[in-house]
Amino acid sequence: QLQLVESGGGLVQPGGSLRLFCAVAGFPLDHYDIGWFLQAPGKERDGVSCDSKAGDIKKYTDSVEGRFTISRDNAKNTVYLQMISLKPEDTAIYYCAAKLHLLFARCLLNSDYDYWGRGTQVTVSP
Repeated sequence: QLQLVESGGGLVQPGGSLRLFCAVAGFPLDHYDIGWFLQAPGKERDGVSCDSKAGDIKKYTDSVEGRFTISRDNAKNTVYLQMISLKPEDTAIYYCAAKLHLLFARCLLNSDYDYWGRGTQVTVSP
């Protein structure tokens, strides 16, 4: 069973930065395509970014393009989400998710993933 554990969330001021981590255990990370999602209170879980298993294809939702960067270290079984220029509207619980074979045109859809972490809270506030 694949397990994912997110960390790195916290409280940050607008304009600040955070780096989120998704530690993967149970199977080699390079077998999986990975996505990051966010869920704000009272809202649906939305796609933020996704990364192919080889790390050569990346996709971002429009609202984070140019501010967030997804990356992975398959040797460390860890996926990262570097976030800069954070805005109050980025406040949410952030989740990482995994799937063996993802249709990348749909990689920002949460319904396509098989494994999920429990999330890490990101709060952007003065």
